[in-house]
Amino acid sequence: MIVSTTNSIEGKTITRYHGIVTGEAILGTNIFKDFLAGIRDIVGGRSGAYEKSLREAREIALDELRAEAASLGANAIIGVDIDYENISAGGNSSMLMVSASGTAVQLD
Repeated sequence: MIVSTTNSIEGKTITRYHGIVTGEAILGTNIFKDFLAGIRDIVGGRSGAYEKSLREAREIALDELRAEAASLGANAIIGVDIDYENISAGGNSSMLMVSASGTAVQLD
């Protein structure tokens, strides 16, 4: 399935619009990851644990997006937008939320 952030696919004609599709993923982080990320913020550098969690959440959201589009009979999704949020769950824990949305279409 073609998944694109653009509103058209070069060389292809949209023959049918199936509607908006969405996918979401919410993953909990733990105090250990939060602690290590805090140290990285102080001393600089990248947080591998958070990067891995974000990649995982993004793939889950895109997989859900593809599954919903396929269930509608679409063979592509255009205009895809991916949003990231950090949701505080109280205390020392937080949740990472990734949502993806787009338009499911049929291409020739």
